[in-house]
Amino acid sequence: YIERAIAEAKEQNADAILFEVNTFGGRVDAATNIKDAILNAGLPTIAYVNKRAISAGALITLSCEKIAMAPGSSIGASTVVDQEGGKVGEKYQSYMRSEMRATAERNGRPPEIAEAMVDERIVVEGLVDSTRLVTLTAEEAVEYKIADVVAGSRAEALAAFGYEGAALQEVESNWAESFVRFLSSPVVSSILMMIGVVGLFTEVKTAGWGVPGTVGVVALALFFGASFLLDLAGYLEIILFLAGVTLIVIEIFVIPGFGVPGVLGVGLAFSALFLALVNNDFLFVGDFLRAAIIQFAVTILLTAGVVAVIWRFLPQTRTFQSFVLSSAASREAGYFAGSDRATLLGKRGDAHTDLRPSGTVVIEGARYDVVTSGDFIAKGAVVEVVRTEGSKIVVEEITS
Repeated sequence: YIERAIAEAKEQNADAILFEVNTFGGRVDAATNIKDAILNAGLPTIAYVNKRAISAGALITLSCEKIAMAPGSSIGASTVVDQEGGKVGEKYQSYMRSEMRATAERNGRPPEIAEAMVDERIVVEGLVDSTRLVTLTAEEAVEYKIADVVAGSRAEALAAFGYEGAALQEVESNWAESFVRFLSSPVVSSILMMIGVVGLFTEVKTAGWGVPGTVGVVALALFFGASFLLDLAGYLEIILFLAGVTLIVIEIFVIPGFGVPGVLGVGLAFSALFLALVNNDFLFVGDFLRAAIIQFAVTILLTAGVVAVIWRFLPQTRTFQSFVLSSAASREAGYFAGSDRATLLGKRGDAHTDLRPSGTVVIEGARYDVVTSGDFIAKGAVVEVVRTEGSKIVVEEITS
């Protein structure tokens, strides 16, 4: 959304871009992407804090060249927390401190105050002690040079920076961006993964290609498409997944059994799904990695449960039964083999070949394909027919 707005502003030769900020914060990877887009905008940028710029919102605000704040608004409290509100480890706090410090320095703001918004241990003389995070009111932000002016409206903010009477073109989030945001939510992305895996599994277990496979492919396309647009997944993840599926198909239809290609294919496919859940820049950062692992594990468990249900009940469905021969072709029902060997029972002959345990014997001048009960019988030995099962003839060697 932000990248599109900046691109449109450039295409229309805008004089400046005004970002109206009102947020309690959000994902740090998303905030840093927005920050980078603003820093690289190539146009004058203005942040107008309407009510609050808390946590990651402070980083986005500091990335703008000019900052105006509405009366009663606030900015700060940028400690990184997990989804339950608990403070995460020092490694991540250190990253956020450097982001805030570097962004403030870039636009001529006091870097120590920006850092103090992340870490309560940093003391800002005359502002806070070492026990509190920095959160500034509009007036305090102007006093300590975090903001430039207090403005009661967008128009006042623009006038303060030399754009009085400027024509405003507001850029709203469109339906496609809202749809991608919906698809990338943890619950929906997990459901898409589950539908994709279950759909492909069902397709493998049934004849031909039908609705389950199509639904599975569409679900995975939506999953990877949304992740790709949000920079969570790249070409690498998509290639890994396609390679994994290809190896699984080869294992099923070309190579008998389940060996190295199948195991490798499953590993590649699952690796691609996992990597598509987290921005690669944050892959080894504790909280993002933990959240991705939890989401992926829950999804796999739910998928396994659904597959188990399908495995248990799919054979009983009317659709599946239409592919299965349920009646028995028994002798009692009038079915018989084209050549009944029962008349050979008890007759003897000579082994025309070695029987290992199958081979050929000659009985009354005619050749028959036979099997032993498992024993090896050498060529030339005398054998006797001890059992027939339809066209199957079982012989044993006569030793005396």
